[in-house]
Amino acid sequence: MNQEPEAQATREGRVVSSHGRDAVVEDAAHRRIHCRLRGRRLAAVCGDIVRWVAADTEGAAGLITEIIPRGTELARMNMRGQPEVIAANLTQLVSVIAPLPAPDLGLCDRYLAAAEWAGLKACVVANKSDLPGAKVLLGEAIDCYAALGYPVVWATKNAPGGAQDLAAQLREEISVLVGQSGVGKSSLINLLVPGVEATVQEISRAAETGKHTTSVASLYQLPAGGDLVDSPGVRDFAPPLPPPRGIASGFREIARHAANCRFKDCMHLREPGCAVAAATTAGEIPARRIASYRQLVNQAEGRLRRNPQLRR
Repeated sequence: MNQEPEAQATREGRVVSSHGRDAVVEDAAHRRIHCRLRGRRLAAVCGDIVRWVAADTEGAAGLITEIIPRGTELARMNMRGQPEVIAANLTQLVSVIAPLPAPDLGLCDRYLAAAEWAGLKACVVANKSDLPGAKVLLGEAIDCYAALGYPVVWATKNAPGGAQDLAAQLREEISVLVGQSGVGKSSLINLLVPGVEATVQEISRAAETGKHTTSVASLYQLPAGGDLVDSPGVRDFAPPLPPPRGIASGFREIARHAANCRFKDCMHLREPGCAVAAATTAGEIPARRIASYRQLVNQAEGRLRRNPQLRR
């Protein structure tokens, strides 16, 4: 007679793949077990540490009974305009830019701000560095990010060791690569994870989801050390915004100068005695970064106007 789940030994593992109510859990011995989530209140994502029991249920070999509180969360806005967690327990966000397509530095700024809001490390990768003029096109932005203390890496798929510096940056971290479409995130992942397509197929078979593999979020162990979370839904997501007054905490240079503003509730828009505005005039803060900040403030305020209940 089968034991009830509560009567069986509870085990701990990490979610390395998730899709809907299915998840693949890796245990301490690096074995992968296809599990289902118990109840509708549980929602597991890649990187979650979970407790599970062996149970033959709906074709799965295990049943996830509990999700351990997350250290960090990465979220995106869902179709209803609400934050939806897409990865957990990350330690690093990697924003990828390239000379082609034309770099959307405002989006890169938003990714770096999202890392600050989520308590993650962040770095910037200048991909397609072999393209003519790449250093000129991206150099100013890269210098700006480096001056703020973000590690910066040049990468390319078209040269031996083109992802070696990036692999070193990912070592000892649980990372996610993000960036606008076309900057070469998939190519970098193929370099970082040899045989990644075969691994995706293996995970899909383990989960027996019958779903298209590109819809599955997966966590890969990197040969050089560290882990990488990947799925198309993560690569070019739009991070949710905090309330307008919280936007500044995502911009290191603004947060640093804000302490000297005349008013503690200064929004660094048009207020008198704004130390951030003075630093921008003095060239200590790039005008482009201020523009990115103000754009996000405007978006956050617009969201509050559309959804007044968010003020509560």
